[in-house]
Amino acid sequence: MEMSATKSLSALLLQFTFVLLLAFSPVNAQLKVGFYSKTCPKAEAIAKEVIDGVLSVAPSLAGPLLRMHFHDCFVRGCDGSVLLNSTTQQAEKDGPPNLTLRGYQVIDRVKSALEKACPGVVSCADIVAIVARDVTVATKGLRWEVETGRRDGRVSIAAETLTNLVAPNANITTIITRFQAKGLSVKDAVILLGSHTIGTSHCSSFNSRLYNFTGKGTDNDFDPTLDSEYVKELKIKCKPGDQNSLVEMDPGSFRTFDSSYYTLVSKRRGLFQSDAALLDNSVTKAYINLQVATQGSTFLKDFGDSMVKMGRVDVLTGTAGEIRKVCGKVN
Repeated sequence: MEMSATKSLSALLLQFTFVLLLAFSPVNAQLKVGFYSKTCPKAEAIAKEVIDGVLSVAPSLAGPLLRMHFHDCFVRGCDGSVLLNSTTQQAEKDGPPNLTLRGYQVIDRVKSALEKACPGVVSCADIVAIVARDVTVATKGLRWEVETGRRDGRVSIAAETLTNLVAPNANITTIITRFQAKGLSVKDAVILLGSHTIGTSHCSSFNSRLYNFTGKGTDNDFDPTLDSEYVKELKIKCKPGDQNSLVEMDPGSFRTFDSSYYTLVSKRRGLFQSDAALLDNSVTKAYINLQVATQGSTFLKDFGDSMVKMGRVDVLTGTAGEIRKVCGKVN
């Protein structure tokens, strides 16, 4: 009887130990606010100082730096893979959707400052997430607490950008499918696309809406979901075949993080087909109408909440991945 009890106790202890190992294994490691509070307590302050300095002389980089976080998280998760340079294999930054990304040198500058303060501690993936928050705040958006603890991936494949990122000409079905594949809801999709309130776009991302939209070849063959007066304005800025000219995504307040994007979309003045597509779904349309009616009463807070969710997509934590010394290449 005593032997049996001893065996039972041993079995229980083994089971408890196994549960503990599972709970603290790298697979189950969690992101958390203040991950670097002991290992690099000034990490976020250092990043903010660099970003504020950059934006004081180059404010147009706010939009691209925010966009970089999206493009990182939607391909292989938020693992800094968008920052890797191509080697024998084409990396994400050389995938067609990323050819217009800018701001890599800013991430490198933040990384250098952090390496000087805390060598080998802060991941490039976390820097991208922190910078996305800081540029939002710098353009008058609302601050949110960034969860940290991501580690950097070692793989970056250009072709994966085409099957994961949301293209400017995406329809509502594609938008919802791509967001849901990342564990993000329809509401998250309409909130996160609200990031188009800051920044600019190359004409190449929407020129097909202005000219020969259906293939008829007539002067008035433009996307019927686009306001005709807005078409006239855009045609002045973007001639047929223009790939390089830049246009404000949110004319009049493209350097201010606000809810005016939703007003533009409601008036059929969203720059991309993916913007116009948000009127084709009852949930996304209702959210747009709410922000227009209430002058963006919930948007800024909603945006921070959805960014936190996006920042958790397929992250590497614990002992997975690595902490890169230089963001453009694996250790």
